[in-house]
Amino acid sequence: MMNKFISIFLVSALLNTCSGQDENPPKISLPKINNYEAKLIVDGLSIPWGFDFIDDNDLLITEKSGKLYRVVNDLKNIVSGVPAVYYRDQGGLLDVAIHPEFEKNSIIYFTMSMEEKIGRGGNTALYQAKLNGFKLSEIKLLYKGKPNSKSGKHWGSRIVFDKSGHLFFSIGDRGNRSENPQNIYRDGGKIYRLNLDGSVPSDNPFVTLSGAKSGIFSYGHRNPQGLAIHPITGVLWEHEHGPRGGDEINLPKKGKNYGWPEITYGINYIGTKITDETEKDGLEQPIYHWTPSIAPSGMTFLNSEIYPEWKNNLFVGSLKFQYLERLIIDNEKVIYREKLFDKVGRVRCVKMGPKGFLYFTVENKGLYKIYPIK
Repeated sequence: MMNKFISIFLVSALLNTCSGQDENPPKISLPKINNYEAKLIVDGLSIPWGFDFIDDNDLLITEKSGKLYRVVNDLKNIVSGVPAVYYRDQGGLLDVAIHPEFEKNSIIYFTMSMEEKIGRGGNTALYQAKLNGFKLSEIKLLYKGKPNSKSGKHWGSRIVFDKSGHLFFSIGDRGNRSENPQNIYRDGGKIYRLNLDGSVPSDNPFVTLSGAKSGIFSYGHRNPQGLAIHPITGVLWEHEHGPRGGDEINLPKKGKNYGWPEITYGINYIGTKITDETEKDGLEQPIYHWTPSIAPSGMTFLNSEIYPEWKNNLFVGSLKFQYLERLIIDNEKVIYREKLFDKVGRVRCVKMGPKGFLYFTVENKGLYKIYPIK
């Protein structure tokens, strides 16, 4: 076990960043004292894609390669019974989430890239299972995206729950922007809403439309790898990878179209235009976008007294620039950004634990816990 501390380095992210309607957020004075440090509490992880808490000293962590760990008192234990993962490129074992009533039913959920037939590609799948010690049982496939794709790109995929008994999860456009995100008869480029047993809510937006994917909640997304429920309003928040520029924060609403690739603030990776349009009637605007891209992954609101100046702030990992980002939100607008733990590595996931501490995972390192400096 590494006993490594990283002192926080707070600098403003003065990038060329704006929302769809506003100029750059105003500069705000930075703290002159470093108040927090991050301790690596679980090491030896390659790509720790997702994690969730059973209790403060008991959590699950996914490895993209296909391993699921149950970490008890900071010690890793492999959980058996995970279905075969279609491990390629950006695909693998992705997010994991504990059922809201886990103490009663021992149910967990996880997403992964799944190959139905060898050589015919795959798509994102959502599973439910019971966790018995270090073994899964009663494994059920709740949802599988179709059609399959041989692309290894843009699988999504995060899982969150609202207070009304719904599960939200995401599937990326699977690298097929021309056919998937704008088509409600195909999976990919969507946010989905299901009941906790995997059934489709009767008030989902396309339930009565013949042939449409009834699990869809919102569409026109590129590659959503961040979902969070606001602790005060209960509103769903989402972020997604843009192309070159145009990473977005959206507030997905039922049946709404978020525009990809009809509108975007990004361009192709080779520098060519995708479209001249950044706004269009009938398509929703992001409340914020990062340009240049930070490659966002993981997303959580912090509702804790442990870090008083961070309460109700939004936290997002940056894969590209290798830091944890803090965003201050005012009336659903980003008014300030701050770079935390600069160059710590590719931050893949971030969550608040049961006792209010903030945790994040870093590729090729492991799980960090943030402590106030005494």
